[in-house]
Amino acid sequence: MSTQILMPALSPTMEEGKLAKWHVHEGDEVHAGDVIAEIETDKATMEMEAADDGTIGKILVPEGTEHIPINKPIAVLLEEGETASDAAPSPAPQPTAPQSTAPAPSAKEEAQEGSAEHVMSRIAEQIRANENGHARTNGHGRIFASPLARRLARERGIDLAALTGSGPHGRIIKADVEHARPAAGAEAAEGVAEAPRRGELVKAPPPPAVRGLTDKQIRAFYEPGTYEVVPLDTMRRAIAARLTLAQQTIPHFYLNIDCQLDALLSARERMNGMAPHDGPHAFKLSINDFIIKAMAMALQTVPDANATWTEEGLLRHRASDIAVAVALEGGGLHTPIIRNAEVKSLSEISNEMRDLAARARSKRLAPHEYQGGSTTISNLGMYSIDSFDAVINPPQASILAVGRAEKKPIIKDDAVKIATMMSATLSVDHRIIDGALGAELLGAFKAYIEDPVTMLV
Repeated sequence: MSTQILMPALSPTMEEGKLAKWHVHEGDEVHAGDVIAEIETDKATMEMEAADDGTIGKILVPEGTEHIPINKPIAVLLEEGETASDAAPSPAPQPTAPQSTAPAPSAKEEAQEGSAEHVMSRIAEQIRANENGHARTNGHGRIFASPLARRLARERGIDLAALTGSGPHGRIIKADVEHARPAAGAEAAEGVAEAPRRGELVKAPPPPAVRGLTDKQIRAFYEPGTYEVVPLDTMRRAIAARLTLAQQTIPHFYLNIDCQLDALLSARERMNGMAPHDGPHAFKLSINDFIIKAMAMALQTVPDANATWTEEGLLRHRASDIAVAVALEGGGLHTPIIRNAEVKSLSEISNEMRDLAARARSKRLAPHEYQGGSTTISNLGMYSIDSFDAVINPPQASILAVGRAEKKPIIKDDAVKIATMMSATLSVDHRIIDGALGAELLGAFKAYIEDPVTMLV
């Protein structure tokens, strides 16, 4: 029978994508492994391969279409002997159910069911469902349901465990809850709060959810015709969602230190002078290469800071995987990762970073090249920024914001001297890194930067 080709989840952070280009047409024969399309995610443009042999019976989504949810059918693959009439996707069943008196969710809440704010939990659950072969639970009793479905179920007194999900991989969605009957006695108990016993402490109700201004409210501040609306692309939406999530869920605090770069600049000049200018061993070191290496070594010196927060416990990382923020032309950024940076030479880091940055700017990175990481380095020194505070990129526990190198007067040996100084500000997750531990990490970084020979030992 015909098979639906679904919008793939190409990374754990992807919840929707753009079908950038089709490499096939209706009627074309394809074989497993053939490239059939290019999919643009929030971070990269990736090739999509056919999973089976067959004939493209119908293309359901034209190229150039944006905001396609994962697992949505985009084409139909015919088996041998089937015709184009077999290519129509089967309509989803529409069960009927009694009307509910619960308030209908707002349009904004409906949109949030598929919004980027829930990307981490949604995609992680779907990936686990694929790997474990379970539909509604992950084998430990956890029920897969969208946030909106969970809220409606609570309001209507419906047991999610009793429902069969009609979403991707058996996920319970809003429609499943709307078509279900409330549990016995739930309607009678709705809105009735149990009176507190004498002497019992009464818990305060949770604070109302903080919501930003609506588009209509924002536009009311500005005269019509004085602005133009620039549509949000997939990357900008993902950046907004992830950084909002970071500020709301990660308790940030900041540590700042000044580093003297004169010894580093002298070593860099000598190394570049001795480096071959062409051939496979050619390299040209930048200050950022030293910063990457120093941060990697600092995490090895202070291993308690090389961790990631989870509710079950801290993930203590063995390697120092250093992500580096790369600005993209037209807006947005990528964070390609130098893996095992603590054991790589400065020339290896330099050449690898140059390759990763070039492919990041053309959105040609593979997911494993920008996902995860121990920490991130964001360097705005080339823009003449003295110092700044950066937002942590989850699930990492820290980010180092680096300012420009500038000659300044300093006091050394009771005398005023001129030195090249650089400001570094470390943003850390207070759930993992306390003040003293963060200071220890930043102090180790400063020690490596100011005495770069120690990075070569």
